[in-house]
This record gives sequence, structure tokens and C-alpha cells, in this order.
Amino acid sequence: MKNIVTLLLSLFAFCNIHAYELASPDGNTVVTIDNNGGRLTYAVTYDGKVMLEPSLLGLVTDIGDYSKGLTIVNWKERKVERNYKMRTTKMSSKLYMANVAMIEVKAESAERTMVVEMHVSNNNIAYRYHLKGTDNIVDDVPRRTTIKSEVSSFKFPAQTTTFICPQTSGDHYGWMSTKPSYEEEYKADAPMTEKSQFGKGYTYPCLFHIGNDGWVLLSETGVGSNYCGSHISDYDEQTGYTVAYPDPTEFHGLGASTPAMSLPGSTPWRTITVGSGLKPIAETTITYDVVEPMYEPHQDYKPGRYTWSWLLWQDNSINYDDQKEFIDVAAAMGFEYCLVDNWWDQRIGRKKIEELSKYAQSKGVSLMLWYNSNGYANDAPQTPRNCMQTSIQREKEMTWLEKIGVKGIKVDFFAGDKQTTLQQYEDILSDANRHGLQVIFHGCTLPRGWEVMYPNFVACEAVLASENVYFSEGHAKTEGFELTIHPFCRNAVASMDWGGSMMNHYISKDNKSRHRRYTSDTFEMASAIVNQSSIQCICLQKSNLEELQPFQLDFFKAVPTTWDETVFIDGYPSKYAVMARRNGDKWFVAGLNGENTTKTLTLNLPMFAGQEVTCYYDQEPDKKNPDAFLTPRMKTVKVDKKGNLKVTLQKMGGVVIYKNHL
Repeated sequence: MKNIVTLLLSLFAFCNIHAYELASPDGNTVVTIDNNGGRLTYAVTYDGKVMLEPSLLGLVTDIGDYSKGLTIVNWKERKVERNYKMRTTKMSSKLYMANVAMIEVKAESAERTMVVEMHVSNNNIAYRYHLKGTDNIVDDVPRRTTIKSEVSSFKFPAQTTTFICPQTSGDHYGWMSTKPSYEEEYKADAPMTEKSQFGKGYTYPCLFHIGNDGWVLLSETGVGSNYCGSHISDYDEQTGYTVAYPDPTEFHGLGASTPAMSLPGSTPWRTITVGSGLKPIAETTITYDVVEPMYEPHQDYKPGRYTWSWLLWQDNSINYDDQKEFIDVAAAMGFEYCLVDNWWDQRIGRKKIEELSKYAQSKGVSLMLWYNSNGYANDAPQTPRNCMQTSIQREKEMTWLEKIGVKGIKVDFFAGDKQTTLQQYEDILSDANRHGLQVIFHGCTLPRGWEVMYPNFVACEAVLASENVYFSEGHAKTEGFELTIHPFCRNAVASMDWGGSMMNHYISKDNKSRHRRYTSDTFEMASAIVNQSSIQCICLQKSNLEELQPFQLDFFKAVPTTWDETVFIDGYPSKYAVMARRNGDKWFVAGLNGENTTKTLTLNLPMFAGQEVTCYYDQEPDKKNPDAFLTPRMKTVKVDKKGNLKVTLQKMGGVVIYKNHL
């Protein structure tokens, strides 16, 4: 009898506990789960300071409403510790350690329970929802569900400012109906109350400055054909920001805007990175920590650099002779790839592309070819079209590509974030892997853990990229602003195909006409390190091989594109960024100044403590020759025993520091 009473008292106590805490292994990141009035909430503190106020958890599905009338019926904790390898990201391997809670909740409106899986690692949180299946053989028991909405929210303290990018409308919006494509403009330190430009909320990733208390980065991961891509709503004073699904008008209204899954099933992960400073934001790997490979790589895929005529020479360069010239540049520089852009099937032709591929291979270079994503998601006229839409089309095309020795494809112009579109990304990647092809996506969504999930995935554009520096002098003037935001936001969570370190001083083929470049050469060189993608464009043309100084060419010949370690050194989003990356035993430090004022910084570089290093830097502005700062200089400097080095970043300039190993 005594044992029964004790058991009943224990159960009574469990059912009446509202708040539970789950802390990171180092104890600094703490998530508090509460159940007040039947609604499940979580709050986040870092080092005792509030990063997120109580925010909602839950789903609304067609088999039950898991957003209200909830009771916590079970709480289980465990530890996760695993080593995993990464091939194409900011690190080559990672030991992921986290404390995990499995929170089972019962909803008044549902027969089955739901489980919230919450991971808390040092500076990072990831959570997702699990819906149970059934062993019941009765015919009318659901074995699938549609997720009508997700109430997951993010409520920040009142002092918070934002670094976020607006989500666009869907139906027929943008050039040739090619949006949303994650190519809108960020605002820096904007108030939360400011409405999004298009009234559709904001795209991931989203960066928030909690005043003097710290920083928070939001994103999601593990999204493939299993779900739709999501974003966050406009700010609401009561709930903060809420997870939002694609606009029904995306993809011209075709396909559901709500995701569906078979049961048992799980949603993707919502990820939150927190810190008192920007170091954990820039160094986070949470989008890779909680996902697994979807298939084995067909081969050992090769990272590298590529030449690309289209960025500065545009459509007229898509001809056999010009492409041969860019292959020659790639060969002279030891680059691995040359990208042939749109219209190649019409302006060069498939037979001549076969010859061009043979020529490239004879020079130690492999081709990558551009494709339009499909025939009805957009109105863009660029060809090849109707090669990537169906499995039959892809099999025919990719068999030919493999036969002629092409090693990669760039697929452009997608149709938003609906589940049917995410299915196409996954199908292209899976089919391409079978034929030994690496894949870059443009005009596309944010990659969400794809570097680990799909081993032949390289990068997505999903950013207002370098082509806009060509299109508009206004964008040329804001290149520094853009590239000093992305290390803390877009490029912090996923590989980014920005589109190239541009070495022409004028944005034109002749390097004399059109508008000028507003960043220095050192800035462009440093961007090859600050921007992270395993296959990266170095926008060189034949004339650059004679115009650039020998040490600049030597740098581009040697700069890696994959890294074993990434370390944040200094910076502030939209103002400046200094990052260190290690390849093997070789460290490269690169700094970008995104503003029109000179900055003098004292950098702490423990990897170079007490050593002499090589430094590329910019000349000071000259009133008689204002463009003099564009041309870099090289010097040897001594880092003090504490690892400190004083550097000056000229306006829209940069710095590169490395041990003399080129």
C-alpha cells in the first residue's frame, strides 16, 4: 500500500510540474520549457541573460491541434556525443555534444501524442517535432498527415535590433516570375517593429542583436523532400516572430503551401545560435550537427576554383572561342573548373560542347554547365530548358554529361519553397550523384544542411550576389556592406556561391568602360577566404594575368576552398569582418572593411604568435590618384608574442595575412 501511495504522489507531482530546464554541456545556454494554460513554451538564456522570452511550441495538423490543450506526459533526457566528417564546409570534422530532452505531450484534440525533441549544445539549440504512427490495422486510422500551420515562435527582448532580409511575394513576381529567390536586400540594426518590404516576413537565416546582452541567429536545417522551406513572419508584439510556410501563390499557385508526411514522421529542425558576442554566430555548425547523409557519394568529389566569362562578359561570351580562352586562364592558374553559362546549347551547340570538354580536359580543367531548372516554374527564356524537370529528362541529360566528362552543373531559376519544389532539388542532387556531377543552385532557396545531407551538393546562391555589382553601380557601392553581413548570417549557416573575386577595376570586359569597382584588390582577394564555398569563382580574364602583380596571381593559384577549421577574429555585421581559416597546417586570415572610413584594428592571432607573416594590404588614398588604393602591397610583419598584430583597413579595403607558405 505504501508503495502505491508513493507512486501516486510521484505521478501527481510530475503532472503538476510546469517548468523544466535543459542546459548545454558547459551550462551557459539554458532552455526552460513550460506548460501554462495548455500551451507549451520555451525560453532561452545565455550566461544568465535573456536571449528569447517565453515563445510558443506546437503544430496544427489534420489529425489534431498540438498548439493548445497540451499536457506534458513524459520527459526523458539523454546525452549525444558523436564525431562526424564534413567535406565542403567551414570545418572538416566536428565533435557534436549536446544534452537532449524528448518532451511527450498529449493534446485534448488528438488521439496520439506528439514529441518535441530539444537539443542544447554549447551556444546552440535545435528542436523538431515527431508525430507517431500506428500499428492498428483498422482502415480508417490515418497513416499520414498535413501540417496546417506551425506555431513555433521567437520572442526577443524589447531592445533587440535586426539584420534580416525580406521574403518576396510569389505569383509572377520579379523578373520573368523567378522569385522568391532569396535575393533581396538586408537592413542593418533595424527595429523589430519595422514591417517587411513585401508583407511576407523574412527569409532565413535571421540575425538579431540583443543590445549589450548578445546575439541570436535563427535558421532551419534538415529540409529536403520531407517538408517545405519556411521563413519567419513579421514581428508581432505578443508572440514575436512565428514560423511561416510558403505563400500559396508561389510556383504560380501549383502545389500545396503546407507540408505533408507519412506517419510516423518528423519535421525539420529549427535552429537557434546564441552568444554574448559574434564568435559563436560566425563559427556555428548547428545546421550540420543534427542531420545525416541521405546517400553515399558516387565518387570522391573535388573542390576547387572556376573561371566564369558571364559575370563580366555576359551573354555575348557564350561562344566557343571565348570559352576556350577562359579554359586557358583556368589552366594557367591551376584552377579545376570553367563554368559555361546560359545559352550554350544554342550558341555553341552540343557537338561543339563535346569538343570544348575534350579541350578542357587536355588542359587539366573540367567543365561545369548551366541549366534552367524546368519549363513551367518560370518564364525565363534562357536555355537549356526542360532538361532538369523530370527524372526521364535528367537521366538522358546527365548520362550525356558523364559521357563527355562534365563534372558539375549550375541549375537556375527555381520556384519558391513549397514541398514540391524542395522535392525537385533533392531529385536533381540524387540523380546527379549517380553520374558523378556536383551541383550549384542559383535563383534558389537557402540550403538547409545540404552539405552533409547530399554529398555532391556544392552551394546555393540565395543571396544578392556579384552579378548585381555588374548590373548596377548602386550595388557596386554596397558590395562591402553585403560581404560583411554574410559571415554572420547567410554564409554562417550554409555555403554561398557569391559569384567571384572580381579583379577588373571597371566592371566591363575592356576594364575601362561602365562603372568602377568600389572595393580594393585586397578586399577581393580577402573575399576568397571570407566567403565559404567548396567550389568558388575567381573572376579572372586573360588580361588580368598581365595586369595583376605576381604575388596576387600566386595567391589565387594557392588559395584553398575547403577548410579544416574556421575562427572568428573580429567584426560587426555590415561594417567589417575578419575571419581565420585553416587548411591542413596552413592558416589564412582575411579582413573586409564594408564602410567608407578607415579602420585600425588590433587583431589577436594566436596561430601566428611570435612569428613573421606575410601581409597584403591597401595603399592609403592619394588625392592625385584616388584609385591608387585599388592596387595592393605586400610586406612581412612580426606578430607579437601574445599574438597581437595592428592592421589598417582602408575604406572598402581588406587585408590578408598568412605564414609564408604560398
